[in-house]
Amino acid sequence: MLCCATTHVITMVQVLLLPLFLLFASFTGVCPRELTEAYVKAGEMVALYCPQDSGSSPGDAKVIWISSTTHETTLTDTSPAEQRKMGLLIHGRSLVILSASLNHQGNYSCSLGNASSQFWFRLIVLTTQSKEYQKRTQYPKICYTQESCTLNCPEVNVPSANITKITSKGITWHKEVESFSRDDHFSSVEVNDQGEYNCTRSYLYHGQIYRMTFTLLLRVEPKEKPVKSSVILSPHKSQVFYVDLGTTVVIDCKAEMHSDSDEISWISENSEVEKNNSFPVFYNSPRESNASVTQIASLVFKKVSEEDLSKNFTCKLELFGSPILVNVTLALKPRPSYVSLAIGTVGVVLVMVWTVVIYVRFRITVTLFLRDSLGCHRSTSDGKSYDAFLMFFESYTDRGLNEDDRKCLESVLEERFGYRVCLYDRDVLPGQAAAEAVLDCIDQSRAVVLVPTSSDPGPGSGLLSAIHAALVERQSRLIFIQTEETKALASGSLPEALQLLGEAGDCVTWKGTSSTPHSSSFWKQLRYYLPAPQDASSIKLLPQTV
Repeated sequence: MLCCATTHVITMVQVLLLPLFLLFASFTGVCPRELTEAYVKAGEMVALYCPQDSGSSPGDAKVIWISSTTHETTLTDTSPAEQRKMGLLIHGRSLVILSASLNHQGNYSCSLGNASSQFWFRLIVLTTQSKEYQKRTQYPKICYTQESCTLNCPEVNVPSANITKITSKGITWHKEVESFSRDDHFSSVEVNDQGEYNCTRSYLYHGQIYRMTFTLLLRVEPKEKPVKSSVILSPHKSQVFYVDLGTTVVIDCKAEMHSDSDEISWISENSEVEKNNSFPVFYNSPRESNASVTQIASLVFKKVSEEDLSKNFTCKLELFGSPILVNVTLALKPRPSYVSLAIGTVGVVLVMVWTVVIYVRFRITVTLFLRDSLGCHRSTSDGKSYDAFLMFFESYTDRGLNEDDRKCLESVLEERFGYRVCLYDRDVLPGQAAAEAVLDCIDQSRAVVLVPTSSDPGPGSGLLSAIHAALVERQSRLIFIQTEETKALASGSLPEALQLLGEAGDCVTWKGTSSTPHSSSFWKQLRYYLPAPQDASSIKLLPQTV
């Protein structure tokens, strides 16, 4: 059977269904994790790594990778030869895309064998001209004058070292447009060394080099650092801590200290809280955290009482001038309302399900209603002369559209539905080369409709290969009309050019006399795939035959 792509519908449904699937998965035992976004420059390598699930052990089954770019594909089940053809490599928990293109953009998921967790990734392919590319591939680096400085090439989505089939060929550096002849280390950096440095990671796989590039923005600042004042980092001003009665609660007051004379403490109701741990409420002496300039003083409630809920507690940072005070209070935890949460969740799920069902079921009817009843047509010209180019070719079966069917197709499109149609035998100047005339018609039409006929009134089916190349290059919209006999054939028995055209466009089936009425499913589908007709007053026509 001839399979026809409807990629734009599939992609929209996938985008709508992904959050719905994540929500359903949480109820069915599969625990989807947060969606991770990965960015890559077109033509470069990128690696996705499936993290270790806390509920599985290293001896579990292999990692299962699934691609949801254009349609769902289990990549793990493909052979190494198929993976190379798709431009990717699966090794252990790593999915490596060797040279990213827009075909690789989309959603990917991985799961560890029979584990209950599933991890999701969204791969976004960027071009060098996009602002998002500049934002995602630039990394700041600050060094200080007359001090050593080492440039580190980022390790974002790079292949792991244990992939034996991929060999790292090292890192090369360039400063802006000039080659950076030294290594990545400055023994004493100066102001004139600052600027944009590009690093390129190179990898060898099956005799071919693949690359990943990143940009470091080096800024060199004076060695003298400004004097900072001590400040309380946490808790926040007027912060409320929700607690349960009778439980032990610890509130840390964390301060960034820049003077040995500064101190932090806890006070309550204008009196200092005791440091003696025999009291129901006390605080520990300040201690240093991992950072040498940060100190922490912990306020401890052995068992929270109702009296504690009515008091204000203050973290006090004593400075040389006026102190810094941060007040906090305690409050009982609100009891969760599981009924309202369940109702809200079910409501959201039902709305999403009905939205998807209505869109899939009635998308054609809704689109045509907006065009016919509300006048949703093109308001500005896009430079095209015709709405559609009808390309007739002789059918490879004995049953194509006869002359009456062909005339009906032309007249209904033009006279009933208002489309401006380009016909080879009517709108092309005599004496023009067939291939050149067909390409001109394609360029000046918003869509191309391929029509099989019992006899060939057009330039002939031998130009199908040339049309396919032109459509791919110009990204033209293609609609393929097939008969019931064509639909019944296996795709492998069709001519190669026709198979390629059928796979690249949308298909509508002509069912003879049952397709003649204007309200038939044939006309509804054909009008749905065709662009809305443009106002005839803004159309610039091709030269007409005399």
